[in-house]
Amino acid sequence: MARLLSVLAGLALVGAAAGYLLTMPRPLTAADLPAHQPDAANGAYQFTAAGCASCHAAPDAKGDDKLKLAGGLRLGSPFGTFVVPNISPHPQDGIGAWTELDFVNAMWKGIGRTGEHLYPSFPYTSYARMPLNDVRDLYHHLKTLPPVAGRAPDHEIGFPFSLRVALGGWKLLYLAPPGFTPPAGASPQVARGAALAQGPGHCAECHTPRDLLGGLDPTRAYAGGPAPDGKGRIPNITPHPDAIGGWSEKDIVFYLEAGMTPDGDFVGGHMAKVVENTGKLTADDRAAIAAYLKHLPAIAPTR
Repeated sequence: MARLLSVLAGLALVGAAAGYLLTMPRPLTAADLPAHQPDAANGAYQFTAAGCASCHAAPDAKGDDKLKLAGGLRLGSPFGTFVVPNISPHPQDGIGAWTELDFVNAMWKGIGRTGEHLYPSFPYTSYARMPLNDVRDLYHHLKTLPPVAGRAPDHEIGFPFSLRVALGGWKLLYLAPPGFTPPAGASPQVARGAALAQGPGHCAECHTPRDLLGGLDPTRAYAGGPAPDGKGRIPNITPHPDAIGGWSEKDIVFYLEAGMTPDGDFVGGHMAKVVENTGKLTADDRAAIAAYLKHLPAIAPTR
C-alpha cells in the first residue's frame, strides 16, 4: 500500500509539473519584434478604434480628461469584480515603466509585465487579432498621454478564480495564436470591417454570449446574451430578422456615427461611449463594419 501511494504521489507530481509546463506564460522576446518606426497618427487612430478611454478614463470624463487613463472602473461578472487598471504613462502607478515588448505581450498574449497571466476582462483575446504594428503604434501613443498618479485597486475575486495559474489552461481553450483571418469569401470591405470589429473594436467581447468558463461561444457569435454583470441583456447584432436584419448598411453606418437607430431611438449605456469612438472613425471604416455585420450568419435571439 505504501508503495502504491508513493507511485500515485509521484504520478500526481509529474502531472502537476506537466500541467504547469503546458500552461505557463510564454511571452514574446525582443527577437520577435522587428525594427519599426512608430506612426503617431495610426497610434491615435488605434486608441480611438479600441475605445481605450471608454474603460480606462473616469466614467464622467469630458474633453481632455478622457486622456487621463487612471482606471478604477469596476466590471461585475459571475467570477467577481474586475477593476480596470491605470494605463497612463505614470512610472509607478501606470505603464510608464513598461517597454514596448511588455505592452505587446499584454495585448497579444495576455501576460503582464512581471510574467503573470492577465485576466480576460482585459480583452486580449480580441486584441490578439490586431496587426503587430498597430499594437506598437498604440503603445507609443499611450506614452504621449498625461501620467496620472494613483494605482487602481486590486480585483475582487474569490477562490479559485483568484489563482492566476489556472488562466494558463483557460488560454489553451480560448486564446488563439496572434493573427487575423478574414471571413471566407469576404470582399476587401468586409475583411476590413472584420479586422476592426474582431480586433481593436472587440465587439464580440460584449455581443457574444459566454460559456460557464467565461469563454466566448463561437457558435453564437454576435448573437447577444445576458450582460456580464447580470443587469439586462446585450443585443443581438447579427442580420437575423429579429435582430438587426431589417437595418440597412446605411442604417448601421448612421448608428455608428450618430447613435440613432432606424426607428429614431438613441443609444444609451456603455454603447454610447462606443459610439463616441466609432463616430470618430473614417466613413469608410464605419461602412466596412456595417458590411461585416451584414455578412455575419443570421442567428435567432434567445429569450
